[in-house]
Amino acid sequence: MSKDSVRTAPVAAHPQATGTPADAGDAGYSKDLKHRHVNMIAIGGAIGTGLFLGAGGRLHTAGPALAVAYLVCGVFAFFVVRALGELVLYRPSSGSFVSYAREFLGEKGAYVAGWMYFLNWSTTGIADITAIALYTHYWSMFTSIPQWVLALVALAVVLAVNLISVKIFGEMEFWFAIVKVATLVGFMLIGVFLLATRHDVGGHTPGLGVISHNGGILPHGAMPVVLVMQGVIFAYAALELVGVAAGETAEPEKVVPRAVNSIMWRVGLFYCGSVVLLALLLPGSLYSADESPFVTVLSRIGVPAAGDVMNLVVLTAAMSSLNSGLYSTGRILRSMAMAGSAPRFTRVMSRSQVPYGGILLTCAVCVLGVGLNYLVPSQAFEIVLNVASLGIVSTWVIIMVCHLVFVRRAKAGLVARPHFRLPGSPVTEIATIAFLLACLGLMWNDPEVGRKTLLLIPLIAALLVAGWFAVRHRVGRTAERELTGN
Repeated sequence: MSKDSVRTAPVAAHPQATGTPADAGDAGYSKDLKHRHVNMIAIGGAIGTGLFLGAGGRLHTAGPALAVAYLVCGVFAFFVVRALGELVLYRPSSGSFVSYAREFLGEKGAYVAGWMYFLNWSTTGIADITAIALYTHYWSMFTSIPQWVLALVALAVVLAVNLISVKIFGEMEFWFAIVKVATLVGFMLIGVFLLATRHDVGGHTPGLGVISHNGGILPHGAMPVVLVMQGVIFAYAALELVGVAAGETAEPEKVVPRAVNSIMWRVGLFYCGSVVLLALLLPGSLYSADESPFVTVLSRIGVPAAGDVMNLVVLTAAMSSLNSGLYSTGRILRSMAMAGSAPRFTRVMSRSQVPYGGILLTCAVCVLGVGLNYLVPSQAFEIVLNVASLGIVSTWVIIMVCHLVFVRRAKAGLVARPHFRLPGSPVTEIATIAFLLACLGLMWNDPEVGRKTLLLIPLIAALLVAGWFAVRHRVGRTAERELTGN
């Protein structure tokens, strides 16, 4: 076994993880996240601006069959989280998939996993603060304030919350998720009422006739549905937060299975259910990428302040995403720093058991995003969102590869699989990896942004290789010290 694949001597890190290697980056954390926190973090990861804002443009492009796209992508997203959940029960770790990549793929695998995840969340953070500034400009009282100032204020507020304690982070995510769920439930109740009473919606009578009289389920053919998959899969980004949060809960063996299993029905209810309702209420051609589809419906039935309410919700979703990004990258970077593959200052912990070094590093990149908002406010959001897509696909692929190696070792009798398992291995992992890579490939069909994003892959690969050569000796020395106990 190489030095890259060894972290410490076997220890009883957890009742269900006896005999498994511990991650030095897991030491020092509190266990203040409760079941309700982790459960709502799972919900918050599954529901975001991809639904509240992105569904409008996708309905316009793909039509009612968008619900099928959300379902298919949701199934593969569930496989990823289920695989991660099994790894969590094998050995809970705040380093999450980076820690598992270290164990099953070696330090090089952990290095790639960690920095691609950092790329994902740091660029997503820039997109989030940009979105927050744009959404805040919706209200006239804020239009005179420069976009970059609003972005900076949003970043400062969420940074302060993350630096206080993990319990405050959990509470903030809990209430963010409550707002999102309550909004969706409220809209669905209104939608069902409109459907049941056949109440006029902007000159259209709700029901199957809305679909059949406007081109059917596939008004523009099957190809737009296939192409929209690339955007839909990214709507589920952040589901992997469950794995990171599990390292700071006292009973992961009870909390994680419930949170993971509930993701599937949430996807079916909130994503697919909402899209089906939207398709039954108005023709897809009336929705647009410039307006939340929920606002489109509510404004056509005369609901007062519908735009204000939904703007507040998407603002909440963006704040939630930024909050989660700072939280998760702080933990991931600390796990990497303890192995020598991230800057030393990212390993430091505050008195309140918060890895503030990693959080501040992510925040520093987001500050660059404030500059981007100053220089090119109209393009900032689109630029960084597509770069983030590369990070999330690589993260999910690495999770599935780790699970493949884990199952192979379990069959060889080297590790024990928990009772909570990903079904259908290894077919499930291989199919998921192929699907994710196909979604990435579909970006080539977008010559304006997607194709340019894919052309960044060689540059990112070159930076990763250069970075590895810069840290490999430190990683080797760290592994050597842990092997010898010095």
